[in-house]
Amino acid sequence: MTDDPTHRAARFVGQKEGIVNNTLIPFIREFAKAPTVVASVIPSGKALARQVTSPIPSIGQPVVVELGSGTGAFSRTIQERLDGRGRHIALDVNERFTALLSERFAGLEAVTAGARDLSALLAERGLGQADAIVSGLPWASFRHERQRELLDAVVDALSPQGAFTTFAYVHARRFIPARRFRRSLADRFDEVVLGRTVWANLPPALVYHCRRPQPRQRDHRTAGVPGHAVAADRFGAADASAADQHCW
Repeated sequence: MTDDPTHRAARFVGQKEGIVNNTLIPFIREFAKAPTVVASVIPSGKALARQVTSPIPSIGQPVVVELGSGTGAFSRTIQERLDGRGRHIALDVNERFTALLSERFAGLEAVTAGARDLSALLAERGLGQADAIVSGLPWASFRHERQRELLDAVVDALSPQGAFTTFAYVHARRFIPARRFRRSLADRFDEVVLGRTVWANLPPALVYHCRRPQPRQRDHRTAGVPGHAVAADRFGAADASAADQHCW
């Protein structure tokens, strides 16, 4: 077997996390190509997946959308929770990831697309709004405008009683983009609950549980107001981050 740096990293992380599957090496390869888009050197762990997917309804035929599905760290748990019910649509801008998911999960509809296209994708499939949206997107890597644009797409695609869950890494909580993202969540949802820290994940993470999407214009109440300035983030006020440029 070729012993390149990617395989060595995969063996080390796999031993530490107990990961034994064929997705770790592809994930590390894509991280090496675009670290601000993939955001983590390894897929999220099972403990985090259980928390992120917990709002998925246990009865009925729910429509579940997965954003930033990657190699399927959350996909398997979603499939287990649905157990053949409803619809599971997984979006990722990386066609290698969506091809991999199509091979791994027969009950999953893997689509190579950005989150901005979510409402149109649901309409194309004859579906209304989603009952649950699970996100693995690297929110802290997005500029303010891109965060707002993608969250607007989530709100538009989510049913009035729907749930949106996403996660953040503990070490990045104090970064300006992360704080700004938390404020944006509060502007768009009637209820935002912070879950317990998942220390078993590598790196440790926490989950945002958001319910009852609100009219999105609340976040734009200062847009265009003279003298109002948005604080610059660590990526700069003018230049798009690599994650932005990757068409999420």
